[in-house]
Amino acid sequence: MTEGLAAAWAGIASLARNPRPDGSAPGSIRPLFAADPDRFARMSHAADGLLLDLSKTSLTDQVLAALLELARAADLEGCRAAMVAGEPINATERRAVLHMALRAPREAGFRTGGEDASAEVHRTLDRMREFCAAVHGGRVLGATGERFTDVLNIGIGGSDLGPAMAARALWTPAAPMRAHYLANVDAHAWEALRPTLDPRRTLVLVASKTFTTQETMTNAALVRDWLAAAVGPDGAKAHFAALSTNLKATAAFGIPEERVFPFRDWVGGRFSMWSAIGLSLALALGWDAFARLLAGARAMDEHFLAAPLPRNLPVLLALAEVWHVDALGYPARAVLPYDERLARLPAHLQQLEMESLGKRVTMSGSLVAHATGPVVFGEPGTNAQHSFMQLLHQGTTPVPADIILVARPDHPYADSHRKLLANGLAQAEALMRGKSAAEVRAEMEAAGADPAEIQRLLPHRVFPGDRPTTTILLPQLDPFTLGQLVALYEHKVFCLGALWRIDAFDQWGVELGKQLAGAILPELEKGPKPGAHDSSTEGLMRAIRRLQGAGEG
Repeated sequence: MTEGLAAAWAGIASLARNPRPDGSAPGSIRPLFAADPDRFARMSHAADGLLLDLSKTSLTDQVLAALLELARAADLEGCRAAMVAGEPINATERRAVLHMALRAPREAGFRTGGEDASAEVHRTLDRMREFCAAVHGGRVLGATGERFTDVLNIGIGGSDLGPAMAARALWTPAAPMRAHYLANVDAHAWEALRPTLDPRRTLVLVASKTFTTQETMTNAALVRDWLAAAVGPDGAKAHFAALSTNLKATAAFGIPEERVFPFRDWVGGRFSMWSAIGLSLALALGWDAFARLLAGARAMDEHFLAAPLPRNLPVLLALAEVWHVDALGYPARAVLPYDERLARLPAHLQQLEMESLGKRVTMSGSLVAHATGPVVFGEPGTNAQHSFMQLLHQGTTPVPADIILVARPDHPYADSHRKLLANGLAQAEALMRGKSAAEVRAEMEAAGADPAEIQRLLPHRVFPGDRPTTTILLPQLDPFTLGQLVALYEHKVFCLGALWRIDAFDQWGVELGKQLAGAILPELEKGPKPGAHDSSTEGLMRAIRRLQGAGEG
């Protein structure tokens, strides 16, 4: 760690350790509003209609200055320039990171290793647009000559979570097709989905860069058998397309090259919704909607690249996370979208952030000196208020929350939407304000409660407050604003990787389990090899075989 970077971290730690000049604790929020009536105006920022409010966190001018000094010491702007230039900032895999090229104009000129990445992106986008037009126009039909009404995307992780989230958020009955997503290798998922589909009208996308992902290829085989039973083995081929780079494997599966849509290794799976992986969205929502999704992400890209650091939304979101995770020691963050259409956003952000930031060593291979990614979880409001929000209000450790609000709904039920927004705003205010013992006592006395009853319940009804929330306000939820929102979090992840000096674009942690699963799979049928595993794993395999009636006493 350089001297300047170490000094920046030390400055942040000092601010978190010592009381403020007014004597308040570094994590307190209420005194900041009392001292500054204009706090919202100073601590909220907007970009193309998306508003980010950081006023209900414990960030102060002094803390922000220290965090911005960290950004400068970490050369955040230089790291950003290296990413844009196509340098291999995914150092462990020696790969560029160019998901911004996926939504950039044709003439943007993104390059890496001598390759014109922008040209490659638009060759694929042109093919995707032509394929969508052919499907929607009835020029590409199923084996029985019927139009496709449903698209089934078979993938997992980044090949599933982003598109599935966006399809749920944006689909309306007026859309050209219905989208479905199959990820889990648990065949119960297929059994639940299968009765909702007509094989004669279902177009299937197999999404796997290598075309070897175990879960995806297992599910693809199940669906191929289902189609073959309905339209014959040869007819089934007319119902498949692939999102992959392995042309040999896709051909072996029976998918012709003209039905294969590639994406390059400078596109990480969790950043791939904008690539060929988004074909299910373009088919289900229509090409214009998909283009607007890309445009929204591009608008956030342009803001991220041009806005000064003190007003740069992704940078500010990342700096707030550093303050919460590293300075104040908060190990988790809740994502609370107050819009049912964003029900799958927390799951997408779980992968985007936890797979990117769950690292224990720096880019140089040394152990990190501080915490990295927090646990991310969430649920739509108001459902969350009736489940885990109790812990956020009165638990022993503060859990910062992102509250996402949409000003204008796409339904005519104004009263329902006002109540939804009121709940979101109230949760943020309640988490910040809390309720003191004096307030609880006065409230109970006004209600005529007995003094003994007041004394008994008083400690249980106190809310400590000073629980931080970040509010993101969208004017409406549509393809453009969803693109903005997702790109905001993508760039936040990049910033945190730079600030923590970790590789946010590899995911070696998922490989070990895959390797061991490959060894265990045949042993579940034949029995464990003595000494090949720990006693727990071997004992569990034997117990499973007994319960399945496979014999072993």
